[in-house]
Amino acid sequence: MEKKTVAIICGGDSSEHDVSMRSAAGIASFIDANKYNIYKVEIHAGKWEALLDNGTRATVDRNDFTFTEDGKKIKPDFCYITIHGAPGENGILQGYLDLIGMPYSTSGVLVEALTYDKFVLNNYMRSLGVRVADSMLILKGRDNEVSDEDIIGRVGLPCFVKPARGGSSFGTTKVKTKEELRPAISLALAEGEDVMVEAFMKGTEITCGCYKTKEKSVVFPITEVVPANEFFDYDAKYNGQVQEITPARLDERTTERVKTLTSTIYDLLQCKGIIRIDYIIVDSTINLLEINTTPGMTATSFIPQQVRAAGLDIKDVMTDIIEG
Repeated sequence: MEKKTVAIICGGDSSEHDVSMRSAAGIASFIDANKYNIYKVEIHAGKWEALLDNGTRATVDRNDFTFTEDGKKIKPDFCYITIHGAPGENGILQGYLDLIGMPYSTSGVLVEALTYDKFVLNNYMRSLGVRVADSMLILKGRDNEVSDEDIIGRVGLPCFVKPARGGSSFGTTKVKTKEELRPAISLALAEGEDVMVEAFMKGTEITCGCYKTKEKSVVFPITEVVPANEFFDYDAKYNGQVQEITPARLDERTTERVKTLTSTIYDLLQCKGIIRIDYIIVDSTINLLEINTTPGMTATSFIPQQVRAAGLDIKDVMTDIIEG
């Protein structure tokens, strides 16, 4: 039987471009090459290009997402999206693929747009009864309309200042004093349109991955995150300045509560593919931090760690996503 073709869509124009390319390399190594032909497609600076085995690039026809290799037209059967940030994590790319009838690995347009905006997501999840930190939104161009006193009175100190839409902790600052507030807001605005200021919670940080198909529901072992820095920033995430413990050092009851909540959130949002949800546990209360719908997939990322801890083969998990 002829092998299916999988295109790994990566890159993007956000600060997370390089992280995405590393995830694409990881995914390419995880997918079973005996079952699938694998190509990376990089979207960057207005160009859509397939990276061919001979080191050259082929322009992707955006009418049908095809490209040419050795005179042969290649049309992928499936797209694995691993763009962190726009346009792969905010619903734009998903909308395009829906329009041309191309199956893909992530949730749909609504879920991607919802989870991409941290402020909107937190308020929506709060309405469903999920615990989240108190937060406020500061709009670009109107940041001077809210005073330092208003912000501190609402969320307190210390607090986190971050872009409302973005990831990998780019533009994120843990603010401890009033004097640090405005520089932190300016840094976040340099990364995105709006800023979320979020109350600080001191507790145990954890993250839990999950995916479902028509045949199965898989919730991975939980990872405990112990950063060496003030918080789980870029260096902690990608430069090893963190201790990652899988499975997390939680009691059995808390472990089951986290796994059940992760599975329930997956169903409530009608997610697709692999997601990873970050939490912080404060005095036995499980608080949602973030939902990652295109989680990092390098060899050392959380999801591959959790797959190994579960005793599963990452190639089988990738096949589940592609086929399921």
